[in-house]
Amino acid sequence: MQIGAQLYNLRDYCKTLPDLADTLARVAAMGYKTVQLSGVCDYTPEWITEELRKNGLTADLTHYNAGRIANDTAAVIAEHKGFNCKYIGIGSMPDFKKNGYKEEDYCKFVERYLPAARMIRDAGCKFMYHNHNFEFYRFPDGRNVIERLCDDFTPDEMGFTLDTYWVTAAGGDPVDWLYRLRDRINCVHFKDMGYFAEEPHQRMTPIGSGNLNWPKIIETCNELGVEFAYIEQDHSYGEDPFTCLEKGYAYLHSLGAI
Repeated sequence: MQIGAQLYNLRDYCKTLPDLADTLARVAAMGYKTVQLSGVCDYTPEWITEELRKNGLTADLTHYNAGRIANDTAAVIAEHKGFNCKYIGIGSMPDFKKNGYKEEDYCKFVERYLPAARMIRDAGCKFMYHNHNFEFYRFPDGRNVIERLCDDFTPDEMGFTLDTYWVTAAGGDPVDWLYRLRDRINCVHFKDMGYFAEEPHQRMTPIGSGNLNWPKIIETCNELGVEFAYIEQDHSYGEDPFTCLEKGYAYLHSLGAI
């Protein structure tokens, strides 16, 4: 399992191509070898390929424009192949939570993205879905959103970039869900959760400074053959996000994960 940096953490430092180039260099200097492209400025496959090469990095997962994945699938596949990225990701389910957890919005998602997922599979790539906590909402039939997705997409049509923080926030156990989704877990998000006296009490923290059981999570990921684990921290609460990534890298290194 390779440990990578989720660039969404550093999105405020990736708004222009020069800034993105500098950020890639800083991440590589920490020791990271792979990044997830998410929340960054527009780039061409040629440009990102060269910047990755210069810094000894690969980009093996994205969170890409959801509309383009559905409506311009062939071009999205070609763009990913242009920088040798197998895993084409979506960050959430458009409209489902916003519109109040309606069955019709879920069904529209399946109708819209299943053809794209099959095209992505047939091209030798894989469509990856990243969860938040709302995917643990249960429909009247007793299944939650993740379980419904597993029924409607085969493992080669959809993988899950399982987010350890959001599973925990929904009352789940990340290790349990890793096992449940074992045939779909190519990539995961390592995200820690701490508790603080001040608001908000429950927060994302640098890896190793929260309360998740990282030795067990890492052991399980390795057992199940997870390829990439990207450190993600959506909010740094005033701390330098580069420092947060450095702390996470150092902690995982101390556990022998790197």
